[in-house]
Amino acid sequence: MEKWTRRKFFLATLAGGVAASTKGLLGAAPGRKSTFAADALQQARTGGQGARPLIVSAANGIHHLDAGMAVLKGGGDTLDAVLAVVTKVEDDPNDDSVGYGGLPNEDGVVQLDACVMHGPTGRCGAVGAIEKIKNPSLVAKMMMEKTNHIFIVGAGAEKFAVDEGFQTMNLLTDRSRLAWLAWKAYTTENWRPGLDSPEWKEKMAELLDTSERMAWRGHIEDVVMHPRTGTINCVAVDAKGDISGTTTTSGLSWKISGRVGDSPIIGAGLFVDNEVGAAGSTGRGEENIKISGGHTIVEMMRQGKSPTDACLEALHRVARNYKAFPDRLKLFHLQFYAINKDGQYGAGSLWGMHPDGRRVQYAVHDGTQARLLPTTPLFDRKGGDY
Repeated sequence: MEKWTRRKFFLATLAGGVAASTKGLLGAAPGRKSTFAADALQQARTGGQGARPLIVSAANGIHHLDAGMAVLKGGGDTLDAVLAVVTKVEDDPNDDSVGYGGLPNEDGVVQLDACVMHGPTGRCGAVGAIEKIKNPSLVAKMMMEKTNHIFIVGAGAEKFAVDEGFQTMNLLTDRSRLAWLAWKAYTTENWRPGLDSPEWKEKMAELLDTSERMAWRGHIEDVVMHPRTGTINCVAVDAKGDISGTTTTSGLSWKISGRVGDSPIIGAGLFVDNEVGAAGSTGRGEENIKISGGHTIVEMMRQGKSPTDACLEALHRVARNYKAFPDRLKLFHLQFYAINKDGQYGAGSLWGMHPDGRRVQYAVHDGTQARLLPTTPLFDRKGGDY
């Protein structure tokens, strides 16, 4: 009951002076717990009791955890295991939040970010705003192995990758290109037929009602109205207790060129301490950077908190930044994932539901099978646009 009491205390504090708006934010009468929140809390207490080897990732890694577990069971390195998971997501043109097919920036250019951390040696590497290279996670690993730097960005990161033998390619798929054009048409009249044209359109549905866009109309409308924050984080611990992790992303869709979120930032989008555990994130990177979420969670675990409680503490700190205007918390989403050296695991999210009504989940492979589990939410109700 300690965890629930702390959360209730925080929500009551957050409500001070803005009771009406916060009551609407939580979506429940005082003293009531949603069924989903109770179920998620019960799962957090019983679902991560400890297993090694273990892999945890964002939900979009679910179909590839077997590949990572095969590396671990074969005696391979934990960093190779997590890369075996995320590179398959980076290669997938249908995952528009990572790698090839990622949604572009406002100029129509796909810019990728990634970092890696290798617990046994304490080394790390990162790249930001890299273009034309579909596997930034592998470039980050190469940075770690081949240089005495940690973080390079932009044209320099691309040149480094090419010098090391990575092949350049056009990362913008037709689906992502059409989504970008629809976003431009929706956000400015300059990129749609003029008022004097028979082809003039006013509403989003009409803008998407063209033969080339109809096949992806639902998807395009969703990413235009709800810009993706995407990303995949993956962390692993092997049978010996060695830990590694990686986070990779195409970043916030329609971002300003050169924007770098939390994903490649050591201590924010990812942090690994081989004596304690690892943590990473997906969602709105700007909010995570402000609290150094990855590092915060690992330090909370060092002090004895469970992975789930450590994730909730980090989310508490994010929410505290919005104490003066709590309704704005509904405008973004943030998720944290964590494991400790003993193979205990957990995940927390700002909200229990995505804006489209899906439960927020994460993927776990404990050596027996890969499965999706609900994150433990700080707030019960789903968020708004993000």
